[in-house]
Amino acid sequence: MLPVAILAGGLATRLRPITDTIPKALVEVAGVPFVVRQLRYLQGQGVRRVVLCVSHLGERIQAVVADGSSIGLEVAYSFDGPMRLGTGGALLRALPLLGDAFFVLYGDSFLPIDFGAVESDFGRAGKQALMTVLRNDDRWDKSNADYQDGRVVEYNKHHPRPAMGYIDYGLSILTPAALSRYPADAPLDLAEVYHVLSLEGQLAGHEVFERFYEIGSHQGLAETEDYFRRQAIP
Repeated sequence: MLPVAILAGGLATRLRPITDTIPKALVEVAGVPFVVRQLRYLQGQGVRRVVLCVSHLGERIQAVVADGSSIGLEVAYSFDGPMRLGTGGALLRALPLLGDAFFVLYGDSFLPIDFGAVESDFGRAGKQALMTVLRNDDRWDKSNADYQDGRVVEYNKHHPRPAMGYIDYGLSILTPAALSRYPADAPLDLAEVYHVLSLEGQLAGHEVFERFYEIGSHQGLAETEDYFRRQAIP
């Protein structure tokens, strides 16, 4: 299984006051720090290596997770440094730790999805990147992707078109080539990377049909806690 980069460097302003003193990754969800839930899930999917891309209060995450051995994983860390690099910039900085291809997962998302099936589709597609997409029709957020026949024809988070019926589900696969045109150690939004790749025909797609869960807001946190309690996942 490919390694997984988890983007966990955000300020989590929408979760204040909970995140005034702890990073979002350590917010407890049904009694367990969220990042621990993510890592346990990844280990169960067959993932063996995870790179946590951190910034704000990242040392607190490192103190809890350590090297990941207690969860059966190998966990490494990539810190932004003195400048906040954004989602794309954080991945650029972490590239030496990630190899020839890697999953990208947001640090506030829990995704009921088969990672192995996503990896298989990526291998068959032969593209520089793959994005998982969910038919959304503006239900969870503004739809921002045009998905057709196994390919994201256009992804446009900042200027979505009315015809776009899909949304980024939150799990992708990238290769270093997908990031090669951008300067290192400079701020970069991953949404811009996806937009360019889609227009160049280099963004494969994998459609999913079950909703995602996130803790980026108080409402999302409540829904995610309810999900774990209903599933009786320890």
